[in-house]
Amino acid sequence: MSGDRVYPDEPAGPFEAPPLSFVDREGRDIEIRPYPPDADGEAGEEEFEALVEMYTAFDPADRAQGIPPGRESDVRSWLETILGDGGYNVVAWDGDAVAGHATLVPDGDAYELAIFVLQAYQGAGIGTHLMEALLGHGAANGVDKVWLTVERWNRAAVGLYKKVGFETSDAESFELEMTAVLADPA
Repeated sequence: MSGDRVYPDEPAGPFEAPPLSFVDREGRDIEIRPYPPDADGEAGEEEFEALVEMYTAFDPADRAQGIPPGRESDVRSWLETILGDGGYNVVAWDGDAVAGHATLVPDGDAYELAIFVLQAYQGAGIGTHLMEALLGHGAANGVDKVWLTVERWNRAAVGLYKKVGFETSDAESFELEMTAVLADPA
């Protein structure tokens, strides 16, 4: 299907690349940083374990399309895959705790986007900042085409994606496929 994917003519963005900080609607100081956090592409054990902790705490009712996985062993395996070579990741931190994670996973000449915000942090503006930071991080690293799928009844997610510049490219199933072209970094 990726060869048939339609992308918008107008680019989304530009978006600021991380690291960046903001105060969410609940008054929490949130910092968004690339993952892995250091220049040589290595992440520390503590950062990885914090991600595992967020995903094992994820409410099963908020899982979509089978992700994130439910069991800790599956979470670890899944994270090792999406954090692997070729993708881009950003993490929203509330102190030492992970509030959210977004990823761009290579898929041919484009990248598939997925974003997760822990339930206790939803509705506070973190998803918007996380999405924009991920797109800024991707654009700064040469990513130009991004796509995602979302369940059509997930109005909050669809609204977020439209807000940052995604357009519906396929609406023929219970999921919407949405695409974006990223603006060159400013």
